[in-house]
Amino acid sequence: MKEFDYTIKDELGIHARPAGMLVKEAGKFTSNITIIKGDKTADIKRLFALMGLGVKNGDTVTVKMDGTDEEAAYDSLKKFFEANL
Repeated sequence: MKEFDYTIKDELGIHARPAGMLVKEAGKFTSNITIIKGDKTADIKRLFALMGLGVKNGDTVTVKMDGTDEEAAYDSLKKFFEANL
């Protein structure tokens, strides 16, 4: 299992457009990928679950990957968060 923490810098947080892009990016991998905010956890491949977390600017989230391609998922999603969120 791989994981990273990230503090959201986008002033709108994880809103519809980047959430859709994030779901699409995560969908490229077979690993189970979850995002955690506080005591809430969501499957990052499910748009409504992701939006339901209500992640705002300044919130810190943890992204966990577990599966056969977790290394590639880690690299790709870490870059995605840094570039888009």
